[in-house]
Amino acid sequence: MKIIICGKGGCGKSTVATLLARAYEREGRNVLVVDSDESNYGLHRQLGLDLPEDFTHYFGGKKGAYKVFDDKGCVFDTKWSISDIPDEYLSGENNLHMLAVGKIAEAEEGCACGMGFTAKMFLDNLETSENDVVIVDTEAGVEHFGRGLDRFADVILMIIDPSFESIHLSGKIYDMGRSLEKPVYFILNKVSEEQAEMVKEAVRDKEAVIASVPSDPAILMAGLKGDALDADVPEIRKVTDQLSVLQHRN
Repeated sequence: MKIIICGKGGCGKSTVATLLARAYEREGRNVLVVDSDESNYGLHRQLGLDLPEDFTHYFGGKKGAYKVFDDKGCVFDTKWSISDIPDEYLSGENNLHMLAVGKIAEAEEGCACGMGFTAKMFLDNLETSENDVVIVDTEAGVEHFGRGLDRFADVILMIIDPSFESIHLSGKIYDMGRSLEKPVYFILNKVSEEQAEMVKEAVRDKEAVIASVPSDPAILMAGLKGDALDADVPEIRKVTDQLSVLQHRN
């Protein structure tokens, strides 16, 4: 199963991606977290892992990857499984690993197009088994739709925090996901009971709301300190249960 995690900046995409990854790890699933956000340096810390080498380096770096994909369209000769990914581009152990597509490291180094092409071609080429879970943490907003990442997802999870901007964005993401014939679900994050009810009333499809995660001081403090997250959150288990039903239905 390939899961896209998206939402506006600051809504908690990386936090939810981490909690989901750990929940699936506890279930014994083979988990790969793909960091496709070129400007966020915090996901690996939340996972308690080292930041792996940029996967774009496999294709000669950001500029090299852009040129390779531009010239050849696709550079993968065969389909890959998670176990085929070279070790130097992974961090983690046992059944939880992370891959980072690429990071913007210097001022004026140019656009992130090469990273976008790399992420798209990788997800298109990656084959998963029934026990595999691939969680893709995207950049803020809807650029990942423009890059074509969502076409290769089995499900799109949008994280909604209690803000007007997040609610407004949910309509756009819902429509884009449905245009690709992908299931779109909402996870409300950092919400009180009152806020959760207000958000449910405001979103396009109330049935698409599959979890409401309350604000947790311990999780917020871990994020402030840059500590690893390994909390067993009941609301996140509801998400994995629902996605399991979706996976077996398909």
